[in-house]
Amino acid sequence: MKKFDHSLLKDPRYFSDGRMDAHSDHTYYRCEEEREDGKTSFRHSLNGLWKFHYARNYASAIPGFEEEAYSCKDWADIYVPAHIQMEGYDAPQYANVQYPWEGHEELHPGQIPERFNPVASYVRYFHVPESMKGKRVFVSFQGAESGLALWLNGKFVGYSEDSFTPSEFELTEYLKDGENKLAAQVFKWTASSWCEDQDFYRFSGIYRDVYLFTVPDVHVYDLRIRAIPDETLKKAELEIVTSTWGKGKMKLTLSGKGEILLQEEKSLNGEDTCTWEIQDPLLWSAEEPNLYDLELEISDESGKLQEIIPEKVGFRRFEMKDGIMTLNGKRIVFKGVNRHEFSSVTGRHVSREELLKDIVIMKQNNINAIRTCHYPDASPIYRLCDEYGIYMIAENNLESHGTWDIAEFTGDHTDIVPHNKPEWLGMMLDRVNSMYQRDKNHPAILIWSCGNESFGGKDIFEMSEFYHKNDPTRLVHYEGVFHDRSYNATSDMESQMYPSVEAIREFLAKDDSKPFICCEYTHAMGNSCGAMHKYTDLTDTEPKYQGGFIWDYIDQSIYKKDRYGKEFQAYGGDFGERPTDYNFSGNGIAYGGDRDASPKMQEVKFNYQNITAQVSEDSVKIINKNLFVNTDTFRCEVTLAKNGHVLRTETLDTAVEPLSQQTYRLPFGKQQRPGEYTVTVAFLLREKTLWAEAGHEVAFGQYVYQVEGTPEAPACGVELVRSLHNIGVRGENFEVLFSVLNGGLVSYKYAGREMIEAIPKPNFWRAPTDNDCGSLMQMRYAQWKIASMYASHKDYRKGMYGPANAPETTVHENSVEVAFTYILPTTPASECRLAYEVTGNGRVKTTLTYDPVKELGDMPEFGVLFKFNADYDHVQWYGLGPAETYADRKHGAKLGIYENLVTDNMARYLVPQECGNKEEVRWAKITDRKGRGMLFEMDKENGPMMFSALPYTPHEMENAMHPYELPAIHYTVVRAAKAQMGVGGDDSWGARPHPEYLLDTNGKMKFSFAFKGL
Repeated sequence: MKKFDHSLLKDPRYFSDGRMDAHSDHTYYRCEEEREDGKTSFRHSLNGLWKFHYARNYASAIPGFEEEAYSCKDWADIYVPAHIQMEGYDAPQYANVQYPWEGHEELHPGQIPERFNPVASYVRYFHVPESMKGKRVFVSFQGAESGLALWLNGKFVGYSEDSFTPSEFELTEYLKDGENKLAAQVFKWTASSWCEDQDFYRFSGIYRDVYLFTVPDVHVYDLRIRAIPDETLKKAELEIVTSTWGKGKMKLTLSGKGEILLQEEKSLNGEDTCTWEIQDPLLWSAEEPNLYDLELEISDESGKLQEIIPEKVGFRRFEMKDGIMTLNGKRIVFKGVNRHEFSSVTGRHVSREELLKDIVIMKQNNINAIRTCHYPDASPIYRLCDEYGIYMIAENNLESHGTWDIAEFTGDHTDIVPHNKPEWLGMMLDRVNSMYQRDKNHPAILIWSCGNESFGGKDIFEMSEFYHKNDPTRLVHYEGVFHDRSYNATSDMESQMYPSVEAIREFLAKDDSKPFICCEYTHAMGNSCGAMHKYTDLTDTEPKYQGGFIWDYIDQSIYKKDRYGKEFQAYGGDFGERPTDYNFSGNGIAYGGDRDASPKMQEVKFNYQNITAQVSEDSVKIINKNLFVNTDTFRCEVTLAKNGHVLRTETLDTAVEPLSQQTYRLPFGKQQRPGEYTVTVAFLLREKTLWAEAGHEVAFGQYVYQVEGTPEAPACGVELVRSLHNIGVRGENFEVLFSVLNGGLVSYKYAGREMIEAIPKPNFWRAPTDNDCGSLMQMRYAQWKIASMYASHKDYRKGMYGPANAPETTVHENSVEVAFTYILPTTPASECRLAYEVTGNGRVKTTLTYDPVKELGDMPEFGVLFKFNADYDHVQWYGLGPAETYADRKHGAKLGIYENLVTDNMARYLVPQECGNKEEVRWAKITDRKGRGMLFEMDKENGPMMFSALPYTPHEMENAMHPYELPAIHYTVVRAAKAQMGVGGDDSWGARPHPEYLLDTNGKMKFSFAFKGL
């Protein structure tokens, strides 16, 4: 009897033993009733509780558990499917490039950890269902990470690696009457783990569905469907290739839109190929995901029905034409995301509800493509992408980043895998075959990918050749040739990660032999995605640049409780695991946990929209970037607002053909009465779809213009009260007090209520974003943090006690101005001036000025910081919204009046950081529940301001690595500023905000605004 040899786990040539051949993921039923209720008598689920034993390594695993007589019924219970790390064993470990065992054991490819290499032993006792007795019986493990050995009734059945495609075994000869004992050992790390160094949490265990299945006497084991239109797109060839066990007949029915297009019967005998010509097929695309229903009725030779196979068919033609990727004859642009299969609750076992939410949010935000990073997902997402209309790069399970990133610089390729090493080739070809066979029938898949970040070499080239040979209807992707051009033909497209727009242009100017995509770009870690529009704009001007895939879709974070029992989203290192890459797991445009869209999604939606509306005062130029859909598919609404308040909304009939443009007169002309007007042109769904209700906005454009009026009448005068230590200014219903001793505005009373909690101070700092940390912003700008914290009216340069700078007081006809000069502890020292001009209505015009010191350069922010009581927790603003905006991330916002709570402005980034900012603000209010508080207004000469209202100062946020580390809320912290530097986002490990989104310090800086009690 064959035995399992544990030592083979180290051998990359040992990856499959007794495993069934990979096949398509089609379903089959015995009768229509089974199809209706979603069940099939051909399957029997083994999901649920299994008996379980955990061992730190193979040496401490229980011997003999696989023996039939060895009872495991007193073992602990564990749920299947689930990662053992999510069930209380071992710990989730997040690592990016570094291998999880580094620093614990010194290993090279061909070796695996011995001291700590968790072994999960599972046992399931079962009886063969009555419906399966007398039949061939198989077991399917849809996903087990990373090596699975299997026994039945003490007999070794087989072994499989590749964590992300099914492992199936025949059990027939090992079954017995009565109770059967199915035993499995899952090894966390095997030789194949060297090829599973993806940027993700490291888990192990049986984490996808497990089920027994049987087959009828005549069974289509494998099915290949190709539905390819010819170049005219007027007719298509439907090709069905079947691999059948037994001999029989197949009745094929193809239908769509309530009409039967094709019905025919064919004989089946082993490998069979049948083709039909379909006239005028409705074509499949992300814009119009037309699917036909295919039903195969399989009978034996006597005509007895054996099984029914239902499938969806999408006719589409994807090809390279003149060096450009085209879909149904049109140049395609990928508006994509990378998507890890991840749940904050269950790791890589994602529920259908979570999956559906992802797909719906993607469609609602104009995302048209997914790259499965960097392994095959469970089957349901491919079917949903077919149905909802999302293009896919289907990526193979391969990443060996940790073996080559240093080797690229040293030139020592000894340990790079798979590279040119023949001992790894079999495993690599097995992986691409497993994915191809399972997923080959999905029209959503346009491109096969060999894997990710594994350098180059012959092995990966052979993987590419496998795809090319077996599937000429799709293209092949692999980014790694960028690092090793020895087999440049591995990839049909030039694919790079995080190049600048300038670098893309330069590359294509030198070599445009292939189309160019960014398989990863606009790194969405924390507060990011700045200047994303530069990449999407490039698709309009550079034909060979065909889009990209944001890194990535969802934060990889896991629910955990802090020491006081409150839940939070944990990231790398929070489970005590080392090594780790900490919060680098938080790169999503959707939050972990509830999977809601983060504020970054607002910009993504706009940059990815397929209709551009260039609006003026009385007309709109509509550019339809859809490949197949006319703008008359949508309802076009034009809204006119004055000073943020909607005056009227009209419908505009448009009919712009795909890839065309047209200009229309608006339903109303330029307004004449004084005020600020916004004209917004929006395109809305006319009818409900799978992913949104009727009225959902898919695209918009907005134009703003001013009609000047007469200036406001000057306010009445004020009363000035001078004393040795304080300066008071009084008017109707208010009183302002300036302290000579403390150097600033110490009191603003309105209607008898004290409004401010601390002296307003110049502010030059923001809580560093993840991108700031990656570019060492804190080191480069540290003086501006110190200046913000320790600015003083006392001059430390003039002795131990630093004599104070007396405030300047100027009396005007209807106002009093009090100005303070602050010394900033920078090197060299610098100064700024903060002036308050108080008028009789309680309005305080505030002006901050600074003469730049060349050696100090620019700063993160230039403004004033206030602290108010936390009772003022309501915010209303007239500016850009509704989500947070920044200098380089505001294209997707609209000018309007918005409101929320101060706490709503704390974006749920994994690490607290700068967030909640509002750009181009005309006015903003912070009020209590009674509507009382403070109004902030822009100064007309200064123009719109930057406004922020948060529960914390930038310094408090900077000090916290988790939200639970933030202090209890006592204040509402307002920052009014001339500007804040952009957030950046080209990458998060060195890229800075683009120069045009930095503060201009080439001349005197001045910022004015006003505040007033309410």
